[in-house]
Amino acid sequence: MFAQTITQKVADIYGQEQAPQITEDILALIDKWQGKAPAYPAWVDQTTSYLITYGDSISEQGKPTLATMKAFADKYLKGAISNIHILPMFPYTSDDGFSVVDYRKVDPNLGDWGELNALAENFNLMYDCVINHISKSSDWFQGYLAGDERYQDYFVESDPSLDYSSVTRPRALPLLTSFTKANGETTHVWTTFSDDQIDINFANPQILLESIDILLMYAANGGRSIRLDAIGFIWKVLGTSCIHLPQAHDIIKLWRLVLDIAASGTLLITETNVPHPENVAYFGDGDEAHMVYQFPLPPLTLHAFLSEDSSVLTQWAEGLTREAMENLSAGRQTTYFNFLASHDGIGVRPTEGILTDADRQFMCSEVERKGGRVNYKHNGDGTQSPYELNINYLSAITEPSDTDYDKARKFLAAQSLLLSFIGVPAIYYHSFLGSENDIAGMETSGINRRINREKFSLGELEGELNTHGSLRQQVYGEMITLLNLRQQHAAFSPLSKQTVLDLGKGLFGLIRGEGEERVTYVLNLTSQPQQVNLAQGGTDLISGEAFTAQPTLAPYQFIWLVPNTNQQHEQ
Repeated sequence: MFAQTITQKVADIYGQEQAPQITEDILALIDKWQGKAPAYPAWVDQTTSYLITYGDSISEQGKPTLATMKAFADKYLKGAISNIHILPMFPYTSDDGFSVVDYRKVDPNLGDWGELNALAENFNLMYDCVINHISKSSDWFQGYLAGDERYQDYFVESDPSLDYSSVTRPRALPLLTSFTKANGETTHVWTTFSDDQIDINFANPQILLESIDILLMYAANGGRSIRLDAIGFIWKVLGTSCIHLPQAHDIIKLWRLVLDIAASGTLLITETNVPHPENVAYFGDGDEAHMVYQFPLPPLTLHAFLSEDSSVLTQWAEGLTREAMENLSAGRQTTYFNFLASHDGIGVRPTEGILTDADRQFMCSEVERKGGRVNYKHNGDGTQSPYELNINYLSAITEPSDTDYDKARKFLAAQSLLLSFIGVPAIYYHSFLGSENDIAGMETSGINRRINREKFSLGELEGELNTHGSLRQQVYGEMITLLNLRQQHAAFSPLSKQTVLDLGKGLFGLIRGEGEERVTYVLNLTSQPQQVNLAQGGTDLISGEAFTAQPTLAPYQFIWLVPNTNQQHEQ
């Protein structure tokens, strides 16, 4: 039965004539990997959370960094975090891992698949599939340059004299890069992200088969979740935007089908840093991505805190909530992968149609004032616009002159929003550890994104975490408390209802769940006390204190209210 479905999906991409042979090859890959993945849960719930980290974020002398990661995670994360997202852990040549040399090997500086399987003993893992492009140092591309017939159709060759003005450009770099083959021939290949990241040609069915084998290998080695990096760019047709084309969606649907058959419970997460309607299109009809990155949340949360005005955030959340409730009522197992910080910067494009140009310029100015940088993209008409804000999220939310106590209070207020919002929370390791801007790392490397990619030695990190009153200790300790509380209440499940409260511009509020199980979340995102008007009071899960229906919240205070016992009986 599923063979017919695969054939039809393949035919949609490559045509009827090639479909039978491609299907036969896909079925052979399914047979190769069937039953080798662990038994994963069917879906996610309120106990699901992700830590986002590099495989070498924490190191010890003489040990593979993944072994150190396991020791740290078992001691400091177990019970609070359920999933660890290891950013690209493969041999690479640039872009901090995103220019992959070999998709099937672990960077020996980190360890090997054995270390990853050991880490998977206590945590579900998420791996990156960086399949839009590969390093120019890879065997694939070097074989192409050498004239190896196997690789001649692995890359996207193109004539530089043609018109590429309609192509969406994520970075202000040349789209095509010239190389000289071993026979002396000059070729121009597509390089969407850099001249070291050679775009792969999915119009070649052999690339599809390579990608399926890689995905099933990841699932078999503890990859309960697989992040599809820059996935909107995988299909090119000159004269179009070359992003989000129908074939890209069809390929993801095919991957989803194959994984459902061979490694049931494996989750696909699409990474598309674009305006919201384009982003959520990757849900398909519940047959594509299980989760999509919630890209508007980081810039809209930052804008609300910087302006002390939640109006835009509240309006956006209301629309998003309607969308989420429609998906739930349709029985779709899809949800949002929520985050505030990541290895990349804070995307600006997802705010298109939500924030004004003046709002975006305000954020750019504030980020630069606080030591960050702004990256720009080409618009195709000779102009540029902000694409990404490079800054540590704690440094963006706080003032350099704030005390550690005030920094922790403000930053945790933002994190509370992440933990309350419908979807699954993903916490970047620097957010979990209370880090600030790594100005030296950025300036030494000349790479703006390094401002938020500092590495740690285990001993120094543990020393700071165990220093009472330190910024790291305050942030880490409260994050553990909040995550543990969150796990105990089904109201925070992605399958739980969300209602947005309009409490005025200085406040942001949600009701998660219904009836006796509901949790009312209220946040004061300003530097001044704010009075709240709720329908009912309740008991705060965080402090254990009772609150009336009209409490006054201190600056940056947040509460998770559950109904009092007498209120529950009145329901």
